[in-house]
Amino acid sequence: MITVNAIGDACPLPVVKTKKALENLEAPDMVEVFVDNETAVKNVTKFVSQTGKKAVSKKIEEGRYQILIDCTGNSEEKDGSKEIQPEKSGGCAENTGNAGGTVVVISSDRMGEGKDELGKVLMKGFLFALTQLDTLPEKILFYNGGAQLTCEGSDVLKDLEFMQEQKVEILTCGTCLDYYGLKEKLKVGSVTNMYTIVETMAEAGKIIKP
Repeated sequence: MITVNAIGDACPLPVVKTKKALENLEAPDMVEVFVDNETAVKNVTKFVSQTGKKAVSKKIEEGRYQILIDCTGNSEEKDGSKEIQPEKSGGCAENTGNAGGTVVVISSDRMGEGKDELGKVLMKGFLFALTQLDTLPEKILFYNGGAQLTCEGSDVLKDLEFMQEQKVEILTCGTCLDYYGLKEKLKVGSVTNMYTIVETMAEAGKIIKP
């Protein structure tokens, strides 16, 4: 039995830890994942269903859930558990069949609309999740408020530096850096211009915008 402890981990760490555990299995075995909330249960079981494996989950106590993943080929329903049926989902498709590569465009230092604090947490989670994809994007474009993420003081620099090391091209709008007074504080990637941004988006096989 392989155990993954994701208690206290924020999204997307429970899924990332589960993914790594499944990839590192050297022989058929059971994998158990512990999480502390129902959202994490749903996220992990949905991911497992997309891999073609079966999972059962149960609430052990308040704030503690167990997810059992059968990697032996023999799936049995456990007492007090419920089998998680595969859900239909587009998932994270690999970049195949596209004329160009995948380009991520980020126009803000936060993700979505609503509470700014939550939006920043979501953006941090999004960029970390991006580093965990089997196929990384070809380029990431930062403009407007997103330009702040590539500069001194950003709490996502390590994730961006990791992707740059993996040959992901990181480009930040020079006009935006000038506007925010950040041109001398750029820490990762290089400065670009609006023509290159438009050209890159026009030639992309797929564009992802959080």
